This record gives sequence, C-alpha cells and structure tokens, in this order.
Amino acid sequence: MSRVSNLPLVEKGAAYNGANLLKDVSLPALVLHREALEHNIRWMQKFVSDSGAELAPHGKTSMMPGLFQRQLEAGAWGITLATAVQTRAAYAHGVRRVLMANQLVGAPNMALIAELLVDADFDFYCMVDHPDNVADLGAFFAQRGVTLKVMIEYGVVGGRCGCRSEQEVLALAKAIQAQPALALCGIEGYEGVIHGDQAIDGIRRFAASLVRLAVDLHNDGGFAIERPIITASGSAWYDLIAESFETHNAKGRFLSVLRPGSYVAHDHGIYKEAQCCVLDRRRDLVEGLRPAVEVWAHVQSLPESGFAVLALGKRDVAYDAGLPLPLRRYRPDATGTQGDDVRACTVTAVMDQHAFMSVAPGVELRVGDIISFGTSHPCLTFDKWRTGLLVDEHLQVVESLQTCF
Repeated sequence: MSRVSNLPLVEKGAAYNGANLLKDVSLPALVLHREALEHNIRWMQKFVSDSGAELAPHGKTSMMPGLFQRQLEAGAWGITLATAVQTRAAYAHGVRRVLMANQLVGAPNMALIAELLVDADFDFYCMVDHPDNVADLGAFFAQRGVTLKVMIEYGVVGGRCGCRSEQEVLALAKAIQAQPALALCGIEGYEGVIHGDQAIDGIRRFAASLVRLAVDLHNDGGFAIERPIITASGSAWYDLIAESFETHNAKGRFLSVLRPGSYVAHDHGIYKEAQCCVLDRRRDLVEGLRPAVEVWAHVQSLPESGFAVLALGKRDVAYDAGLPLPLRRYRPDATGTQGDDVRACTVTAVMDQHAFMSVAPGVELRVGDIISFGTSHPCLTFDKWRTGLLVDEHLQVVESLQTCF
C-alpha cells in the first residue's frame, strides 16, 4: 500500500490553532470573529437581564456546543433546541437545561429523551399543542415511570405550530392534567410568523394574550409548578416580547424566558435589518449586535472582464434569504489584515460549488485572491459545516468550533 493512501482525511474548513487564515487554511472556511461574537453574547445577556427575563438562546442556529458553553457561562438560563437528537448532542456536551421548542413526537424520539431524564440534574421541557400528542406522551412516559415536563404551545392562525385559540389552550390543559406522567409547567409562543404592515401591533396583542392565558391557567391551578414559565421570542422581535412580558407579567408570577438564537453570530442581511428596527424602537440601546460570521473563499476564475467565479456555493453558504455579500479582498502574500473593501461587487448567482460575482469598476482581482463574504440567515450557513474557525483580530485561528447537526 502506498504511503499516500494512508494520509488522513481533511475536513472542509478545518485548521490548527495558531493557523493564519490568509496563509495556512484550505478555503472555503466558516469564520467567526471572536471580538464580535463575545460582544454579541454579552450584549444580549445584558438586554434580557435588564428586561427582567431569562435567556434560553436557540441553539439550532449554530449547533456549536462551544458557543452553548459561552452563552451559559455568560448567564443564560438554558439552551433552546428543536429536536430530540439536538437535545442529546447538547447533553453530551454538558448542557443540563433544555427547552425543546417543538412537540416531542414518535416513540424513538421519546425514548431518546426518557434516557436523559434518568439524570435528576437534567431539566427538560417540550411543547404540546394537540390532544393526540398529550395522550401519546402520557402513555409512553407512564410506562417508563418518568414525569415529563410540558408546556402548551400557543400559535396564530396561518402560522406554524400551536393551539389556534385560547379555548383550545384551556381544553388542552385539562387533557394534560388527566395524564399523571405529564406536568404542565408553562406556556409558549412564537411571534416570528406574524407579518404584514401591522406586525408590531399583532405581536403585542399576541404577547398580551399569551400572558393572559398564563394568568387564567395559574388562577385555575392548571400548572404543576408554583412559578410557571412563559416564553416566546425569535431573533427579530425580542424587544417587543420583552416589553410585553415586563408590562403584563402580573407582578412576577411567571418566569419570563426569551429565546433568540441568531444574535450570537448575527448577519449582514435579514437580522442586520431587524436589528436596525430594534434600535429605532429602543433609542436607549447605544449599540447593537455585530456581524460575527463570514465565509471566506478564493477567486477561482476570471473568465471574462468584470466577471469572477468564486470557490464557494450552495454547499457552503446560505442563499435562502439573500445571496452572499462580498465584504473585503485579501492577498495571501500581503502584510496586514484589513483587506480592501469590495462591497461594490455583487454576487449574482450560486451553484453547488461556485458563486458568480459581478466585479465593480476599480476593483482589481487576481486568481487566488481571498474574498470574505457576509451572509443572511446564519442558521442555513452553519449547517453546511462541521467546523467553524474562531479567529482573533490578527486573523489567527484561536479555536476550532465543532457543529453537531
């Protein structure tokens, strides 16, 4: 057998600590800027704490346990996740409180959670929004001799999951109370599906209704714990939810939990726009979040004047909420780490492994140049990578952060 055949596999975007992003890393790579990342973690934790709430950031954005630990160390109450498999991954990396913002459906998924609940230190909550699921969960966990903490999901007509009326919520609470293996511990909603010209008013009405339902259930003895949880908030309207919870929270009868996720990396697209709206609404916030995530790639080809092909594509970067945004150009043999501004260039299309870019007048490119790209909707960039590179201000790799999708 030849010596070459024994060479180890190389993971896309992987690098050793101390590697220089411009000279030592096989691109493309997912890049996280440490200073911006740490700023975002501190900023959101302070915002939520100052609002009188707790933070359970949605981990499905990055599925990077290294980020979960940083968020928990900064004061996060727990981690929000979307699936039983994600919950198992977080548990394996030391997370001991999970809010699963979905119904737990299917016996194999229930079994994954039941195995974790043997650990008395593991605090787990999942959503329910239908009597069928309540009956299935009640039977499964009764057979296992385990109590499952559940929260009722309250939704909006035309939205995603959740009971569609206050009457359905109250009826579902009675169904939960009839299951000895289930403990109703709170109520949950998601406002991100409310759109239109009157979205702000709609979100405020929704949040007020969520709290009103919690008050009614609490007055009727519907909860299994003294201070039930009330939770909502994605990454766009968290300020409105925080404001509504603080206003309507009936003198602290509930534990208010906010669940933004994308803030940790932020972006150069939809969440940048949403953050501008937050700052417009909240003039007391001096500074907002900073984009911390980029994808770096080489100029692959310059086949025509004013046209460049980049070595990244749909397998490397999100494209569902806008194409990647060129930021800066670097030369591997150049000194300095600032690069040149190329934001006047435009990505016009992405293929599996290539991006087409219109080159702005005055921008000179060479094959082998490196372009940093901003993204829109970080969730669908992270899931294309097993490794992200945390870099310092000198573009030195300080840590490789693994994903667990």
